[in-house]
Amino acid sequence: MDIKNDLRLAVLIDADNVPYANVKEMLEEIAKYGVPTFKRIYADWTKPTVSGWKSVLLENAITPVQQYSYTTGKNSTDSALIIDAMDILYSGKVDGFCIVSSDSDFTKLATRLREAGMKVFGFGEKKTPKPFISSCDKFIYLEILSKEVEDKNLIQEVDEKPVKRRKKAKSLKPMLKKDEELVDLIADSIDDIADENGWAFLGDLGNFLLKKQPNFDPRNYGYNKLVPLIKSFGRFEIDEREIGKGKIKHVYVRTK
Repeated sequence: MDIKNDLRLAVLIDADNVPYANVKEMLEEIAKYGVPTFKRIYADWTKPTVSGWKSVLLENAITPVQQYSYTTGKNSTDSALIIDAMDILYSGKVDGFCIVSSDSDFTKLATRLREAGMKVFGFGEKKTPKPFISSCDKFIYLEILSKEVEDKNLIQEVDEKPVKRRKKAKSLKPMLKKDEELVDLIADSIDDIADENGWAFLGDLGNFLLKKQPNFDPRNYGYNKLVPLIKSFGRFEIDEREIGKGKIKHVYVRTK
C-alpha cells in the first residue's frame, strides 16, 4: 500500500471492543504508517470490565476519555468516539485515522472519513464484521500482532541454540487458511495490472490486493512478506531485476 510514513494519524480506541494485551505491538504497527498525533481511548472507566486498560495507558501515552453508560445494553463510547473523530477531522490537524474496534457501528464513520480524503486504518479481532473491514483502506487483525510477539520472544529464548530451532521460531502461525479463493484473488489481480508479457510489479500488486480486500495481509497466512506467500503456491513465477548500481532489486510476478 502506497503510504507516506510521516502521515499524521489520530488513534481512537474503543476499549469495550478490543483487548488491551497487545497495545504496545499495535502502536508499533501504526508507526509503520505514520505518526500518532492523537491517541485517545473511550470507555466508562467506572466499570470493572475495562480495568485492565488502566495499567497500559500511561506507558503508551494514551489519553482516556470518560463516557458514562446512561442505559444498560448500549455501548455509550461509540457516540463519544464518533463525535471526537469528526471534531479532529474538521480541525485539519491529521491526514488519517486509526479506528481500533471490532464493532461494525464504526462502518459509517470510516466511510465518511474516507470521503473527506482521510486514510483510514482499522484494527480489530478476527470476529470484526465485514462491513467495517471493507470501509477501511487497510484492516489489520490484532491476532497477527500477538503472534508476532510470541515469535520474537521465542527467537530470544533459543538464540543460543541450534539454527534449525531459530528458523522454526521465526515462522508465524497462520490465522486464515490458504485456499483456491486466495489463489484466484492473487492470479486475477496479477492479470489486471500485468504488462503485455504478463509481469506485474510486486509493489503495485500489493497495493491492488488491498484495494480489493482491505484485510489482505501475508501475516494472516503465516508469512511475513508477500513474496514467500506467493512462492508457496507454486503457481506463480518470480523475477528479481536489479535496478541501478546499488543492486536494488525490483520483484515482478506472473501466473505460470
